[in-house]
Amino acid sequence: MSDPDAEKPEEIVWQGKFITTKRRGRWEYVGRSRNIRAAVILAVEDGHVLLVEQYRVPLGRNCLELPAGLIGDDEGADGESDLDAAGRELEEETGYRAARLENLGTYYSSPGMVSESFTLVRASQLAKVGKGGGTDSEDITVHRVDLSYLEQFIAAKREEGCGIDVRLLLLRGHEILAGE
Repeated sequence: MSDPDAEKPEEIVWQGKFITTKRRGRWEYVGRSRNIRAAVILAVEDGHVLLVEQYRVPLGRNCLELPAGLIGDDEGADGESDLDAAGRELEEETGYRAARLENLGTYYSSPGMVSESFTLVRASQLAKVGKGGGTDSEDITVHRVDLSYLEQFIAAKREEGCGIDVRLLLLRGHEILAGE
């Protein structure tokens, strides 16, 4: 299967510090500058999941998400591994440290518009080591949600006007497929 534009040259339309807009034939899309990727952390343990909530400028509102962050985006961290970044971001954002991190593969969020990929990482053997909340430039609220209450929690956040990251479907996949 091939697209007629697949062999056309890619051109950079605009590039900023973090994103690059590109064109290839009739396709316009966005990617991360410097090919930076992200790590998304699935921290589920003892019947609870760690979620974060933060204001997202593109949405104009708070968004409920799995903890996540960029890999190798800090100065001098060019060789940072996916798992090292996931561990660092989990602790920065949630205040939890994982004794075990497992790479669950590379995924793409919105492949018709964005070339960005992320590595999904399962975090386990969690220990609370700090308050979380992110770095000085972030204002993150941490939620430790009982999985049996997850559907109601997401509904309540949506009712508040909070955006819901598509990756939260991962937590409800079995229920959705079963028609529950």
